[in-house]
Amino acid sequence: MASGSDVIERPEVVAATSEAAPARRWVVPLLLVVGWMLSVAWRMWLSRHIVLPIAHTDEDSYLNTARALAGGPGGFSSENDLLRRVGYPMLISPAFLGDRDFADSYRLVQLINAMVNSALLPLAYLLGRRLLRLRRSYALLGAVAAATLPATAFYAGVAMIDTVMAPLVVAWLLAVHRWIERPGPLAAATVGLLVGGFHLLHSRGLVIVAVHAGLVLLLFARRRISPPAILAALLPVLAMALVNAAAIRHLGDKVYLLGSTPGGGSVEAVASAQGVVRVSAGVATQLWYLVVITFGMAGVAWAAAVRELWRPRHGDAVRWTMGVALVVTVGVAGGASVILAGITGKPLDAIYGRYVQMLAPFWLLVGLGVLLTAGSRVVLRRAAVAVALLVGGGALIAVRLAYVASRGHRLRYGGFSAPDLVALTGGLREMRPVIGSLVGIAGCLLLVATVLVPRLRMPVLGVLVVVNLVTMQVIDHRIVRPAVASTAPMPRVADVGVRPGERVWASTGVDYVTRFNLSHQVTWTDVRWFSEQPPAAAQAVFARWAPGQADDWDGTAYGFVRLGGNPAQHWAAWRRA
Repeated sequence: MASGSDVIERPEVVAATSEAAPARRWVVPLLLVVGWMLSVAWRMWLSRHIVLPIAHTDEDSYLNTARALAGGPGGFSSENDLLRRVGYPMLISPAFLGDRDFADSYRLVQLINAMVNSALLPLAYLLGRRLLRLRRSYALLGAVAAATLPATAFYAGVAMIDTVMAPLVVAWLLAVHRWIERPGPLAAATVGLLVGGFHLLHSRGLVIVAVHAGLVLLLFARRRISPPAILAALLPVLAMALVNAAAIRHLGDKVYLLGSTPGGGSVEAVASAQGVVRVSAGVATQLWYLVVITFGMAGVAWAAAVRELWRPRHGDAVRWTMGVALVVTVGVAGGASVILAGITGKPLDAIYGRYVQMLAPFWLLVGLGVLLTAGSRVVLRRAAVAVALLVGGGALIAVRLAYVASRGHRLRYGGFSAPDLVALTGGLREMRPVIGSLVGIAGCLLLVATVLVPRLRMPVLGVLVVVNLVTMQVIDHRIVRPAVASTAPMPRVADVGVRPGERVWASTGVDYVTRFNLSHQVTWTDVRWFSEQPPAAAQAVFARWAPGQADDWDGTAYGFVRLGGNPAQHWAAWRRA
């Protein structure tokens, strides 16, 4: 792509400034380091209210597994045997080393998250410079816009795998570009290692593994890589799969699985015309969502990527990288829709955007790269595609929601799947596709002005960063804080009088969110569950406290004395007399 600057420096200017060049060479690295530190601090500030998990049961599963890997007690995991991954628990397991209160360990998890999540800033800068050929100032501000994107920044405050995925996507596609540009065993191994990281982290990595295998075969068929390079690209993936298997074997039965292995439900979901329509609607909604939260830039980027595949203008490395990114985007959206449609016991979602969110920063940057390097006619054509996607997608989703409502049902947001869409549209209780499309169109038109009025480019990029910051504040006030208030049991377990070393059980009569967050505070043992009568080994229990209700648990009938609790939250701690 063009460099984004049509100014060619004169030889005498270069000579006159040659002595200052070594000093200037350190400016960008210094800015990136300072920016990374500020990014970590901002993420930690945003997570200051979150002292216990709010995204159940994903957080609980990762935290229990991480504690077991650190040598502590285990617990349950909502995963299943087929899709079980331990990469993220391995990353955060150091937070559980030593004898710490859970709140302290959880804060360390957030710090690890913030540090890894903030790596998106320097990676996005490299993407802007190497793949998109942006000038330094554009690449820096574009990287800040990508690093503050709520689709990525939100997850740094909770113990969820999504905090790692966006930086890994950008690192992987950078490595793919480098590999195509300069084939070699080291570049191949780097790509393979990053793909293996996806496999180690989450089941959606299977899509990336499949795309990686296809890329290796295509490169070999076109005689662009040799057999040693094939081994270098594939062996790290196998190694990461073995690491995952070894870690699971090491855990043994310390972590017990509650998830059901996917069966025929996923096949049945696409075995009928109705099922195909349902899955297609899920895919279209996720893709529309990406265009909205990137303010049209994903649509601009897709139009440019398809054009690059059809008529390459910027070299094979760009062409192949864009092709890989497109296939992964559609593949992840499709795979997620099929798997979710096959879970028959789960209510349908209006949108479940978690799996594609990891791609949002990449497509935002590519879209910005098109705006900042292409001519005005090209930009207007690409923007027209983005607007068409927003209009068509919003209309189709609105029709879908209306159709489902006419049949007496209501589609809801998937849990913690689209907090940015909630904030941007004000749709806390319901999805608002028309407003979402209008937000995307308005953002796209504003960004297109960066081409029509060049002096507005830096200010408009700055406005994009400000919008991201404000959106995160709205998410904090409207989603995070209410979730914290509704899920944090009070008083604390230590204040009630449950003592370290006691064997603790929890009744299934306690709401599962309260039960999980009570159990996390018991750091010395794995809190198992009982239905009515606690086992003889139980020394302390958490049970339902609902005065005057039929399901109020009377521990005195089993030889327990109530220590305290919170009848408003319907829980109490009891100790065997």
